Amino acid sequence: MGGVPSTPRLGGGARPEETAEYLITAFVSEKSFPLVSDYWQKLLELPLDLRWPSDRVLEACRLFAMNNCSTRHLAKILVHLAWCLQECVSDSGLTSLASSKALNALYIVSVFLKNLIENAKSDNFEELYLLLDETEPIPNNFSKGENVENLVMYSALNFIAKVDVSPETYLLHHELLNFMVIAMSTQLLSGPSPGLNDSHPFIDAAMDQESSLVDSVVCKLLLNYTIHPRVPLNSSFYTILSERNQPVLRRVGFAAANLMLLPFNYLVSSTGDASRSPLAEISLNVLLILSHYHKCISVDYAKDKSDNDSSESLTKEDTYFSENPFCKAVGNVRDIEYNRITIEGDAQSDPLARLPFASLFDTLGMCLTHETSVLLLYSLVHGNSSFLEYVLVRTDLDTLLMPMLETLYNAPRRTSNHIYMVLIIFLILSQDSSFNASIHKLMLTNVPWYQERLLHHTSLGSLMIIILIRTVKYNLSKLRDVYLHTNCLATLANMAPHVHRLSAYASQQLVSLFDMLSRKYNKLAEVKNDKKNMQDDNLKEESLSEDPSAELHLYTDFLRLVLEILNAILTYALPRNPEVVYAIMHRQEVFLPFKNHPRFNELLENIYTVLDFFNSRMDAHKTDDEWSVEKVLQVIINNCRSWRGEGMKMFMQLRFTYEQESHPEEFFMPYVWQLILSRSGFPFNPSSINLFPVPVQQQDINDGFEDESPKEDTLQV
Repeated sequence: MGGVPSTPRLGGGARPEETAEYLITAFVSEKSFPLVSDYWQKLLELPLDLRWPSDRVLEACRLFAMNNCSTRHLAKILVHLAWCLQECVSDSGLTSLASSKALNALYIVSVFLKNLIENAKSDNFEELYLLLDETEPIPNNFSKGENVENLVMYSALNFIAKVDVSPETYLLHHELLNFMVIAMSTQLLSGPSPGLNDSHPFIDAAMDQESSLVDSVVCKLLLNYTIHPRVPLNSSFYTILSERNQPVLRRVGFAAANLMLLPFNYLVSSTGDASRSPLAEISLNVLLILSHYHKCISVDYAKDKSDNDSSESLTKEDTYFSENPFCKAVGNVRDIEYNRITIEGDAQSDPLARLPFASLFDTLGMCLTHETSVLLLYSLVHGNSSFLEYVLVRTDLDTLLMPMLETLYNAPRRTSNHIYMVLIIFLILSQDSSFNASIHKLMLTNVPWYQERLLHHTSLGSLMIIILIRTVKYNLSKLRDVYLHTNCLATLANMAPHVHRLSAYASQQLVSLFDMLSRKYNKLAEVKNDKKNMQDDNLKEESLSEDPSAELHLYTDFLRLVLEILNAILTYALPRNPEVVYAIMHRQEVFLPFKNHPRFNELLENIYTVLDFFNSRMDAHKTDDEWSVEKVLQVIINNCRSWRGEGMKMFMQLRFTYEQESHPEEFFMPYVWQLILSRSGFPFNPSSINLFPVPVQQQDINDGFEDESPKEDTLQV
């Protein structure tokens, strides 16, 4: 009862849905229709509005998988899809017949291709059978032996590059990008480290396209993200169905309750969120998949080995990762507003991909609560020097920084990867001295999401220091992640020489951080000196590692780094930061235990030079009244003007830089797909996923990906 009918009904009086049922049944059955058969035109031109329950969908997929090896219907419908897309590109008017044929092809291909990929058993996806039989009659516009996956990916990318998004083309663009995600999901079946035997026919075909086409596609995908085109609800492509008296758009495939070969994989939010753009989201997903993919390739070369007068040739196999043209194109995007003067002959080297950086900047600022947008920003500031330079000269850096600072503030509710990406972006930005200076000039009237205290008229730089220190403290008490510690402190060290009018609260937090780390250091030192204390359960719970000596070494480095930060402020920016001086004077007792410590005494000399100077000025200031905060601060401000830095030891400024390791794909490829599965509503059979660990019990796919960390991203001094 739930199976696909074995005897299709077809006749002159057949209703449309019965005819559609016949055509779909024929598609999955054992009878092979030649590529030139008129069956394909009937299949693609007929409105397909079947309502099949999920068990019938699965049975159709099972039959298709069983028969596709002999019928090669997947390869044939992919060829027809390519032809339909080419017809849409060549048809300037984009007729409804051409687009509806392309949509029907996309709906059918997406359902059955995804099922084949999820259930593939071979490493090279032989189950897809993308080669046509040699005896197959071939039309004039198709050559024997032509690569089907290359044809369909070229046609898809060419359509994206050449056909603008409009109310008439919106749905076709969206479903084409959905198809591309499905076609490239073969990566989910491979291991986290790309290997020589990995086969990904569709994304490999995309990597082989001409650079001019790749540049245009990257530009269009970024434009889709930047413009955020809205859903054209009045489009004739949409069939609105009533379910519980509420209009919704049905979604097909992927174990949905019903298979409806109607607008595919699409939902309109019941809340009517006008700011959401499904096309922008799927465009970003496709761009991230394409730009973070790298294929492992082997190279055979001969190596001579000399032994006295004889030599022999030894063959050695080596591997490397191919260059990704989409990643390169993202790095080559330039600002459309920047009129570069070129001499004659240089025009050919001008990159094809040009975007309005101002609009991209603003869109990123609105979307940085989403992890995929943070990953895009990382890709741009790390890989595109032109966009990084554009960001650094903007005077409204709060547009980008405030959403990311709020993300750090809400760290317990964010994934560790999300936090790492934000911290790496901050580290990259802090490598520029103009950035470190400008953030202290930008004043914030208030920070509504900061709950611990009211922050009125604080600088963006002060807020950034407050949040970074807060992140270190949270990590110290909860996560105990060395990588996170290092990133936060490295960014603070880069910022330190450029601090300007640091707020009282930020200054207090800086000294408080030293106090917190010093107490942890003292506990670890006690454990090392007294082995009996190792039985202390509380200390065991707090420990980052089972080896107290190793942890003590880590905290020694952390303490020294905080002292380096304080030294940099006092050495290069003391007259502009009286609140820092006040905070050090107010808590000067926390430095005393380390004054004569061989690992710290050198770094404390400058701090005590400052303390001696300002303590003597306080002693010399005669007053009969009680000292108040205001009075002490005024004395400090007055004496900051006469401060000349006499007796201060000059240390070399610390400068931390971020450097990606040679094989970042081992982190980014799994990370991108985790985001797509957990955030974008793209379902995939968990038992088929090998790219990253999937929880055994997974009620909510969002909950399974919290602890992945980018181990291959390294920090270098």
